[in-house]
Amino acid sequence: MADDNANPWADPGAEQGTEWWRGCVIYQVYPRSFQDTTGDGSGDLRGITARLAHIASLGVDAVWLSPFFKSPMADMGYDVSDYRDVDPMFGTLEDFDALVAEAHRLGLKLIIDQVISHSSDKHEWFVESRASRDNPKADWYVWADTKPDGNAPNNWLSVFGGPAWEWDSTRRQYYMHNFLASQPDLNFHNPEVQDALLDTVRFWLERGVDGFRLDTVNYYVHDRWLRSNPPLASSVAGTNGETNTYLYQEHLFDKTQPENLAFLRRFRALLDEYQDRAAVGEIGDEGRSLQTLAAYTSGGDKLQMCYTFDLLGAQFSAAHVRGCVEAFEHAVADGWVCWAFSNHDVVRHVSRWTGPDGDADAVARFSIMLLACLRGSICLYQGEELGLEEAELAYEDLRDPVGIRFWPGVKGRDGCRTPMVWEAGADNAGFSTGKPWLPVPASHRARAADVQNGNEQSVLSAYRSTLALRRRYPALVSGSIRFLDAEGDVLAFIREGGGQRLLCVFNFAGEPADWPLPRDIGAIAAVFDSGAGVGKEALSLPALGCFLGQLD
Repeated sequence: MADDNANPWADPGAEQGTEWWRGCVIYQVYPRSFQDTTGDGSGDLRGITARLAHIASLGVDAVWLSPFFKSPMADMGYDVSDYRDVDPMFGTLEDFDALVAEAHRLGLKLIIDQVISHSSDKHEWFVESRASRDNPKADWYVWADTKPDGNAPNNWLSVFGGPAWEWDSTRRQYYMHNFLASQPDLNFHNPEVQDALLDTVRFWLERGVDGFRLDTVNYYVHDRWLRSNPPLASSVAGTNGETNTYLYQEHLFDKTQPENLAFLRRFRALLDEYQDRAAVGEIGDEGRSLQTLAAYTSGGDKLQMCYTFDLLGAQFSAAHVRGCVEAFEHAVADGWVCWAFSNHDVVRHVSRWTGPDGDADAVARFSIMLLACLRGSICLYQGEELGLEEAELAYEDLRDPVGIRFWPGVKGRDGCRTPMVWEAGADNAGFSTGKPWLPVPASHRARAADVQNGNEQSVLSAYRSTLALRRRYPALVSGSIRFLDAEGDVLAFIREGGGQRLLCVFNFAGEPADWPLPRDIGAIAAVFDSGAGVGKEALSLPALGCFLGQLD
């Protein structure tokens, strides 16, 4: 537990009333897997509070909590049955208030997940809505009549497999669900629904939260005429190759509708009633993610920032990173992006990017330096600061409905959700005194926090030193970015701002590389290097080598 002193890792130059979110570092906590204090095998809010000092010691600015609301847990809390209360699995509202107070004492902002595109089918709103076609909440969800032959009203598909429509025998209509059938979609075309959802947001603002992560933010509004989606050209040609049929359609009508912008303006207006609040949206929009991000963050009247899945996939190369960042810079004139390499929905990045004979720790160190140097805010996922790899789980251990349904072609998301490892020699690595809800991999014990603390060569030490370096250089937090020509698998760019110019060079390759210095580069004072050498004409980088230098 943290002591009573002020946070020694807080930024002494931070000011209240500023855009704290611009260039901030966010740490994502998956509550069920962070720290259990009751022995029931599931993490809880008191456990998070007890471990906040670890998060603060990394040098981050904010903590994002995945859902902890009341829920049947069909989708691990992303199916909310009460937006205004804590699920007993995680504790109480009083536990939440204590967490907020401790986070603020440590100088940390607190961001919570808002899952408002859909609710649980156990939510009282849906229970009433499905009861009849003429009750006060009959139009609060997306209902539609059958086609004459009894089929669903259109061809929309669920992200989690199968049609996005479920037949209800009471109303004798279909209801829409973008995810599980137990996660019916709310009808954002109904102003009463928007009002009710915004009231739940206000509830948490009044409890002191500093911001929100908006789950599936581009899924809120559907096409009111329920037009069918066209197929992707690649799926027509039979070259798509995806394991999920959802990716065979061009999703023109089931999400990313223009009416969503009006709701986001309402959401921002509510945030602006409170000081220093911010929101980050999750955008899943195949092929159009950056354009959607631009629309949702432009103008200063919608979201402060969004993140996409562009850097959350298997591609790991200088060309891919440069292409994603340049596309964002070109598409988004006045918006802001949040970059991440891992989260609770994807395979951990050290596993995605480490080859069969690769060094996972080297990939972890390289990745955090790269992330810290990109223009935008950044988000870390619990355990990546320990270099945790994706856990290999047996089918009988799975809890994720996606993995259970699509095994073995898709193993689901449980591999990145296993418990945090705090103490190598303790039962369940210090996570719980009971049987954990997911197994603690034996291979993770060697990377426990107590083993890495005090070891200057550890991944944990690299995260702390890298984030400290980012804090020391305003150019890395909010400066501009300009890419330089580079051959092979080398990425080179200049960050400039706050009276600073920093040269950032990364070798993605598994072998050494030389990067010719531009003739007009001038004097370079090394700020950080991982074995790089600066010659008169070239910069020599080892495999997975990084170099940061200050320019005159």
